[in-house]
Amino acid sequence: MTMRRPVSLLLATLPLSVLTLAACNSETPDPTPIETEVPEELAKGGTATSRPDGEDIGTPMAERVATIGLLNKRNNVSRDFEMKPGEATRVGDVVIRLRACEKTAPWELPQDEGAFVQVFVRERRGAETERSWNKVFSGWLFRNSPSLNVVEHPIYDVWVKSCAMSFPGEEED
Repeated sequence: MTMRRPVSLLLATLPLSVLTLAACNSETPDPTPIETEVPEELAKGGTATSRPDGEDIGTPMAERVATIGLLNKRNNVSRDFEMKPGEATRVGDVVIRLRACEKTAPWELPQDEGAFVQVFVRERRGAETERSWNKVFSGWLFRNSPSLNVVEHPIYDVWVKSCAMSFPGEEED
């Protein structure tokens, strides 16, 4: 005589086995897709110039490229963005706007790279019922001195990874 398991027992163990197999998948889908539509009020804003007369030393400001890192502390997802001054990028409820990018000349010490970044987060403030965009950071972030100026937010962390620009006399690799 063979024992047959009730169908309800098989169905009860099915979700657990599916979850176990799903956890073995090494490629986890990204929970927060990059949204291309930055709210209009946050997309505005020009670039800063390094000199009032507009004569940048080295690469013109509009042609520089900064690599900015973003960490979502809730889901431990980290992303890098390459941005030019004046551009804004949105990921879920956070918008990063790059205003300027700068690095020290090769003949200056100590070497450092930095960017003027603004960070906006869509969240509720106080007794508000609707979520709105709030500026949580506006200032210079430096690669070699991350503690000098910090984005203080419980969910998001933003930092500068590099600023690509060249100076007169430098040879291109």
